[in-house]
Amino acid sequence: MKKFISVMFAAAVCSAAVLGGAACGEEPSTAPISVYAPDGAPALALANAVNECKGDAAYDFHIVSSNVIAQQVTGESPVADVCILPVNAASKTIGNGQVYQMLGTVTNGNMYFLSKTEGVTLTLKNLGATLIGKTVGVVQLTNVPGLTLQSVLKANNLAYQILTNNTAAAADKINLKPIQDPAAEVTPAGDCNYYLCPEPLASTKVAATKGKPVALHMAGDLQQLYGGSDGYPQAVLVAKKSLLEDKDANARIQKLIGYIAESGEYLENAEPQAVVDLLADKYTAGMTPSLNANNLTKTVIKNCSVRFTKSSDSKDKVVAFLRSLKEIDDTAVSEVADEFFYVE
Repeated sequence: MKKFISVMFAAAVCSAAVLGGAACGEEPSTAPISVYAPDGAPALALANAVNECKGDAAYDFHIVSSNVIAQQVTGESPVADVCILPVNAASKTIGNGQVYQMLGTVTNGNMYFLSKTEGVTLTLKNLGATLIGKTVGVVQLTNVPGLTLQSVLKANNLAYQILTNNTAAAADKINLKPIQDPAAEVTPAGDCNYYLCPEPLASTKVAATKGKPVALHMAGDLQQLYGGSDGYPQAVLVAKKSLLEDKDANARIQKLIGYIAESGEYLENAEPQAVVDLLADKYTAGMTPSLNANNLTKTVIKNCSVRFTKSSDSKDKVVAFLRSLKEIDDTAVSEVADEFFYVE
């Protein structure tokens, strides 16, 4: 009878564990930490962690399409324990700090200007003189890149307009043209004097047009215009608040943070092909990575600005950045609560 009661008790415990999200005989905090990142520059921030965690069952890495990354941290049971996602998406989905908290920033801008004229470098000093009356084709004009550019222009009292089918370019303004199909529209044959586009597209276009009668040349970068060498907080690292409050899970997350904090140094010394190979099996099945052996170079890696800054040191900058974008488009971002920022 006692044996029967013991068996029934054990079964009840196992059932409770399964309903609670843990396997029978396993504490919730010992389950693998699921780590998600979107394709592109943010995925590079995982490189050192993936390298250090080879064969370590404590972590489970996933790289997904950028248009579904927010889904990994939303819903009744979000799948990501730790996630890298654009700061604007983070502000709108988890900015109240109730379910996730920000551990730090991981990428700091990867947007570069291209010019049909060689030798041009856009700076805050020459921005108006160079761009007034010109047309700038902008990839993701209504998203963070375009909003950041508009924020820079506004902060420097530079008049600009967004071109539509019914709007003609103005001689006394900077004319911003939305680029819908970057692969086809970012070209020397287009009607834009300049383009603003992300890596690796920027370097790919420069390489593809090199030596042609009209070529595209690097002409400065958006992150330098916005924040100097610090750039702007493009993507952030977040973790479930419940795990941060669990001693064992927190210890593993802190270990992961340490690896991610060293990604900049790792990427500086790694060969591009090694990085491509390292991340290859982390992508969603059937997905075509935007970073591959044909376009990932040491220059592109450097231009992706992978650099970790912990939450306590980046909070003010994130808040200021979100507010600057909100001034351009009130619907693009949301204010974030103090609870959103993790305090060790």
